[in-house]
Formats: sequence, structure tokens, C-alpha cells
Amino acid sequence: MPATPPLFATLLPAADWLQLAPAVQRMHAEGTIIQASGKADVAGETHLSARLLRRLLTLPEPGSAQAITVTIERHPTHERWNRHFRRGHMHSTLRAGHDGQLHERLGPVTLHFALHRDDDAIEWQLQGLRLLGVPLPRALCGTVLSRSGVRDGRYTFDIDTRLPWIGQLVAYHGWLEIAHVA
Repeated sequence: MPATPPLFATLLPAADWLQLAPAVQRMHAEGTIIQASGKADVAGETHLSARLLRRLLTLPEPGSAQAITVTIERHPTHERWNRHFRRGHMHSTLRAGHDGQLHERLGPVTLHFALHRDDDAIEWQLQGLRLLGVPLPRALCGTVLSRSGVRDGRYTFDIDTRLPWIGQLVAYHGWLEIAHVA
């Protein structure tokens, strides 16, 4: 059975993929199972509606310098990302959509991202959101700023999600180092 091209490499132009930092390429393409660990600072509103929505979407709770472990399972049609923070577990499924965008499913929500290279990093630009398969008006989607890059040779991530009437749902940034590749 031929090897399936890595998900992120199929969603970026080949020339852009080759210009990404080696740590970014490794995290998004190496092996069929990858395990990584690091640290993350997590922020977000603390009112009840934000806490309940984070729980529904399996997003982590705020806290500084949280230990994080990530397991990425690569399958022919999708990737399963399991992120374990000290204050929560986040599970999502990523796949290529027919629209050429990255679709990330978190519980009942699917986010649609256009991926772009920004220098040697990947910028994820939110294009739309579906709740239980129903597209939401763009005004209700809020903003999701997301970047996968490198600093001091380590893979880094920086995500900030804000919603109307909620405020900052979750923001987390930090670093990961690959511990095991299978």
C-alpha cells in the first residue's frame, strides 16, 4: 500500500512546504504516530459561559506553565490529535476538505482553515465554522489566530480564540519537543 502524503504537506504549495522550518515539517509530517511534550501557557475568560463552552469543545482551562503532551495519529484520511494539558484534555480530528482547507473537528464544531506559509511557519486562517454540520454566519465565528512555528530550534504554537459575547474563549502558546516517532 503506497504511503499517504502528509496532511499539511498536501494543503500547502510544495514550494511553501519546503521553506518551513525543519521542526515544523517534522511535527506535521513525520511518522504515523508522534508523541511530543512541552509547556504551554493557557488563558481565557473565567465566566461560566466560557468555562462551559471550553468543556463542551474539550479545550484546556487557563493556567501558566502547564505541562503538555501531544499524540498525533496519522491515518490515510485524517489525523487525530490528543493534547493533554495539566488542566484539560483536548481532542480533535483534522482532515483535508474538498474545498482545499484544513477541517478541524472539536466535539460538535468543525473549523475550516486556510493554511499559509508565513516565513518558516504555518499560519492557520479561520474561514468558517460549522455547528453539528450547519454553517454559522461569519459574524458568529469570532476570530481564531493560529500559528505553528519554531523558536530556538523547538516547535512552537500560538493560538488565540475569541467569540462574540464570550470574549477570549481560550488562548494557548508554548513549545513541544518530539519524544517518540513510530
